[in-house]
Amino acid sequence: MTKVNDLLQELGISKVRLAKYLGVSRQMVYNYLELDSLNKWPKEKKLLLLKLLDIQDDSDSSISGIKITTEYLMAVENRLNMGVKNTPGFDNYFNLNDLNMEQQNLLTNITYLIKEKLLEDDKNQTIYNAMKYLYNLLQSLDNVPEIKYIFGYMAKTTGFIDPEEYKFDEEKQFVFEGILYSALTLYNNGGASKNRLIESHKRFVQEIIQKKEETLSRTQQLNTIKIQALRELGYNEITTENASEVLEKIAEIESRKV
Repeated sequence: MTKVNDLLQELGISKVRLAKYLGVSRQMVYNYLELDSLNKWPKEKKLLLLKLLDIQDDSDSSISGIKITTEYLMAVENRLNMGVKNTPGFDNYFNLNDLNMEQQNLLTNITYLIKEKLLEDDKNQTIYNAMKYLYNLLQSLDNVPEIKYIFGYMAKTTGFIDPEEYKFDEEKQFVFEGILYSALTLYNNGGASKNRLIESHKRFVQEIIQKKEETLSRTQQLNTIKIQALRELGYNEITTENASEVLEKIAEIESRKV
């Protein structure tokens, strides 16, 4: 198994991709690779791995005889991609035809990772709540540019990307990262206590409440204008046929108030 692990590492096959190819969880892949022999693997999974690596058996001589050339790498990559593509279940929920290969890989990696995390969740639903917040962040990505900078900052501090990489507005991202670093340094070093931040947190909460009230007020206003527009046009509801006319009437009513 040591030679199998070394070969997988040399080929650059991640545990996540291998898990998707085999149709098991990432943790199960770790369990498989910790066994002392491929013969202890489930027969179906063993055959899939041998097929992927293009070897006849799990003997040391077969594995040692592999010469990693460009052609071999490409062949393994193609088999791996085809195996992942044909994994049942995922395409039943997502149509990936409009995405390029890089985007497809990213989407499947994220989806499988989230699933694994949810399966590991505790009684307090810590992972579920974290994933729910992540979902909320993604929903707001277009309206709050700082979310992208937060993602970039966290990817840098955890060592996934180069700290000098800037994929967005470089100046704004640079400034944001500097501010966030200072704030988190203060937080991690114990320089920020709850008592010191009570007033600041109050302003934070009040600002959010005010924004929600403004949004609610605007929604109520639009509903009132919509009802007025329908009444003036003699309609009971907005339909496909009258939508354009109703929207024009709404715009007209709003202009009266200017």
